[in-house]
Amino acid sequence: MMKCIQIDRYGGPEVMVHRELPVPEPAAGEVLVRVCHSGVNFMDVHTRQGKYRDSRTYPVRLPCTLGMEGAGTVQGVGEGVAGFQSGDRVAWCISWGSYAEYAVVPARLLAKVPDALPLEMAAASMFHGCTAHYLVNDVGQLGPGRSCLIHAATGGVGRLMVQMAQRAGARVFATTSSPERAALLREGGVRDVLLYENGRFADAVREATQGAGVDVVFDAIGRDTLRDSFRATRRRGLVVNFGSVSGSLKDLDPIELGEAGSLYLTRPRLADHLQDGSVVQSRADAVFGGLCEGWLQVDIAQRYTLDTVHLGLEALEHRKMVGKPMLSMTPLL
Repeated sequence: MMKCIQIDRYGGPEVMVHRELPVPEPAAGEVLVRVCHSGVNFMDVHTRQGKYRDSRTYPVRLPCTLGMEGAGTVQGVGEGVAGFQSGDRVAWCISWGSYAEYAVVPARLLAKVPDALPLEMAAASMFHGCTAHYLVNDVGQLGPGRSCLIHAATGGVGRLMVQMAQRAGARVFATTSSPERAALLREGGVRDVLLYENGRFADAVREATQGAGVDVVFDAIGRDTLRDSFRATRRRGLVVNFGSVSGSLKDLDPIELGEAGSLYLTRPRLADHLQDGSVVQSRADAVFGGLCEGWLQVDIAQRYTLDTVHLGLEALEHRKMVGKPMLSMTPLL
């Protein structure tokens, strides 16, 4: 038997149920993992609230075990699985079920973890790290001579994006919500740090770029910033809306993109950028390699057990942990 946290209906924290269930058996193409650590993410709150109830990209349905990111050791493999064996140290994301002592994970979503990296760091960095990696490298195609604006730059994904964009040689503008968080970014080597100031960040970007704007804006805020993000983007530039923390912009007319300079607007999701096992491993290798080499930094804000992980979800839901981007949960064993 194993301990886990499930939901049978959508709602607030009260819908989370602690259960003891039989240890699952891996089916064809699946791997059974003994969970050592599980990431605690906004997506766990969104799952509980029902935001993915109709999603095709993330087809998680009731009843389900919460937790979409974790790390542990392989205990068994299903039919047709190659490349994994018992004892392997692995990590994964966007496969639900990590709020448990054991999880069954599709082999195509698993990445091997190097011996030099603690499993809790792998669990804390897999989802945010792979997200930052595909946004910076695949979507934004950042490098020398390119410029970008990263909103929510002290958040979990944002902080990693800043580090990766700087590593790639791009000029980075970063926004945050307070002078205290701005100071943290400057201490991390970001020269161009801005506050939102009701959209005046766009004017500051234009002034700093001699009126041109940046090549790419990464906007996870949504409704409160998106139109001003258009103003901060150069002619024929790219706006990447990969989150909606402030809500969705539901009255956007595509003609606005033309008026703002023939802009490109995209709304990507990580699932479409983890096409197969080789891509998952290559992104994980880039993230884990950066952590091992020391140029990539991840902070774990708090650690919880299955009995206390609801406190971490509450902190996320009420934005109490903004600026402390990484949470890790250790199951009761």
